[in-house]
Amino acid sequence: MRIILASGSASRAALLCGAGVEVDLIPSRVDEETAKAAMRAESIAPHEQAMRLAEMKALKVSSAEGGLVIGGDQMMSCAGSVFDKPPSLGAAKDTLSELQGRFHHLETATVIAEDGQIVWRHLERPKLTMRALGEADIDAYLETVGEDVLSTVGGYKLEAEGIRLFSAIEGNYFAILGLPLLPVLDYLRTRGALPW
Repeated sequence: MRIILASGSASRAALLCGAGVEVDLIPSRVDEETAKAAMRAESIAPHEQAMRLAEMKALKVSSAEGGLVIGGDQMMSCAGSVFDKPPSLGAAKDTLSELQGRFHHLETATVIAEDGQIVWRHLERPKLTMRALGEADIDAYLETVGEDVLSTVGGYKLEAEGIRLFSAIEGNYFAILGLPLLPVLDYLRTRGALPW
């Protein structure tokens, strides 16, 4: 059975490929900014925003392709504020400055669609506590990692040097990277899409 990731996310693709799942990458091209603006205007909770975006992505690709389509989205929330991917290194510095010494949640929503219908949903909310950082620490981190941080909602790459920014992590590590791998694999096995 064909498995499709409705995303261009290198992190999600690497997790699936690392688990031996043959997956086609077909980015959904959903207008996320417009959708987020509309949901935020309605004061929709961050976890629900993530779920709705994951559904939009999976359904858009599923309507055009066969197989099982995995859609995912991730929102970061901290003390009532919602964060998006930083558009620049300056914005990443602002985000990291705001997160330092505090905890935040990553609202990680994943869905699977088949034949234009959502057949599976999953939400995880890992909690991450960033250690107290000085401006020099943040500058050094951004200088080390560079524009790679612009592809992540929090401005950090936890799977690389970004781990050094944190004092505690609670929850599913794979969900932090954008895909709760074990539940996804479990559904794919149940559906008969994986041999074992």
